[in-house]
Amino acid sequence: MNFFNRLWYFIRREAWFHIARIRKIPNTARNWSAFWADYQQYVSGASGDEEIVLQPLIDDRTSQTPIEPIYYYQDAWAFERIYANQPAKHIDVGSNNKFVSLLSKVVPTTMVDIRPLSLRLESLDFVEGSILELPFEDESCESISSICVVEHIGLGRYGDPIDHGGTVKALKELVRVLAPGGRLCISVPIDDTDKTFFNGQRAFTEATILKMCEPLVLTDKAYIFGREFLTSPKKGYGTGCYEFEKAL
Repeated sequence: MNFFNRLWYFIRREAWFHIARIRKIPNTARNWSAFWADYQQYVSGASGDEEIVLQPLIDDRTSQTPIEPIYYYQDAWAFERIYANQPAKHIDVGSNNKFVSLLSKVVPTTMVDIRPLSLRLESLDFVEGSILELPFEDESCESISSICVVEHIGLGRYGDPIDHGGTVKALKELVRVLAPGGRLCISVPIDDTDKTFFNGQRAFTEATILKMCEPLVLTDKAYIFGREFLTSPKKGYGTGCYEFEKAL
């Protein structure tokens, strides 16, 4: 993709973003109207000594509970796979902190990340470290997860050094520390061709991902396309969820 094609892609993406915001204006106006109607009704029935402070949260008035589909599906998938395996100890590398915190309540869990957690949790151990140089011996970890992580490595988004081979190196490290018979759960963006969305993330074909994870054996897979959680991939951009096992 040359410079002008990249620029055109960026312009189209920004245009759709702003169009989406414009489309929200009628709903925002309705929500403000509803807020003031609710406020007037509440005030009319309030006791004289009740202190009322305005805190309009109008975006929460929706017909359905809003859900971000990728983290909703992939975290539930990984949690189920790890819990089903019942490892004596689980290692997570850089995944979403909410996912890891809940997992630590049912499986002994250590989290590794380049950025220290700003909050502590008694059930969760934390080790500061890089996915490019994990602080574990070869083949020493029976259970590992790295959900929505490896596609970011080397793009500078999270303060990590620029590295064109960041994803390949990260996966090699995960394979290195996985014990024989151990399981690895990852999720990555997938697409019809390999591409880099700088500095957000990379996307890969499934064939590329499976090749980079060799010699691990694929034991489970699932896919997220739009708001669908699927057992088979579709065309275009989506998310692949993969569980691998290292042969004994």
